[in-house]
Amino acid sequence: MTLLASDDTRPLTLRDVSEASGVSEMTVSRVLRNRGDVSAVTRERVLSAAKSLGYVPNKIAGALASQRVNLVAVIIPSLRNMVFPEVMSGISAVLEETELQPVVGVTDYLPEKEERVLYEMLSWRPSGVIIAGLEHTDASRAMLKASGIPVVEIMDVDGTPIDSVVGISHRRAGRKMAQAILKAGYERIGFLGTKMPLDHRARKRFEGFTSALAKGGIEIADQQFYSGGSALAKGREMTEAMLRRDPDLDFLYYSNDMIAAGGLLSLLEKGIDIPNQIGLAGFNGVELLEGLPRQLATMDACRTEIGRKAAEIISQRVNTPDIDLPKVVELTPKISYGDTLRR
Repeated sequence: MTLLASDDTRPLTLRDVSEASGVSEMTVSRVLRNRGDVSAVTRERVLSAAKSLGYVPNKIAGALASQRVNLVAVIIPSLRNMVFPEVMSGISAVLEETELQPVVGVTDYLPEKEERVLYEMLSWRPSGVIIAGLEHTDASRAMLKASGIPVVEIMDVDGTPIDSVVGISHRRAGRKMAQAILKAGYERIGFLGTKMPLDHRARKRFEGFTSALAKGGIEIADQQFYSGGSALAKGREMTEAMLRRDPDLDFLYYSNDMIAAGGLLSLLEKGIDIPNQIGLAGFNGVELLEGLPRQLATMDACRTEIGRKAAEIISQRVNTPDIDLPKVVELTPKISYGDTLRR
């Protein structure tokens, strides 16, 4: 099977799949449209070649002279997580000043679902793609590389982008929070967060956090992970379970603000002195939580600005394909100490 050179960024055609699979363009067309009588062996050869190349059939071929529609595919893990609506607001604010329109696909943090969503969205030949994260399946990476359109990965710069990337360094964010906690004099620290295999950004914050603690001569005293959405009830449950196991903990670091808020409310109900007896910190800087009895220590993830910057890159490259723009746009989050982290 002959594959295209990795630096060939032109849009793929039926001819490319035909040459890679060794069958005619007509047969390739029949297989990809699921039409006609084609043997199982031939069908498998065609589908394997198409997947290896990253080829996505064009559902609007011949319908538009430009072969593109004024849509920007935005692929995110969740709409229930408050982080991503703010990203979308930044994207929409920029694109509404252009002819481009965002269309959203949700992956539920599942790589295989991301692959399916990406396949369907690319089949409509959008003008650009904005996609959360840097970790994708081989097939998704192949489709993005072969799409021939601007691709901006967002939220995370700790890795190698396919095209362009806008985000923060989550490892650096974890290190900065650990350094602030150590400077405040806390020593027995627990970590509470989502299960890491699918939440790569939380994993990187945890890695940065633990590496900075280690440099300060401190190890995580306890840790607990969960599956599911970021919920106040889950934060309460995890916090109470951790303190039953180790009542001498003096700081709890949560992977997001929602579970941190649940922990805060639980501790306040028990009359625990915050931040002197126990300190707390979350991540994301969710504005909804500003009405809590105590202002939670957290770190702003620059969500709206990430959305704006990503949309600006797409818009500029659609209008001026040869424009020279930075491949990596790294934003710098800031710690908000609130009322739960000593200074």
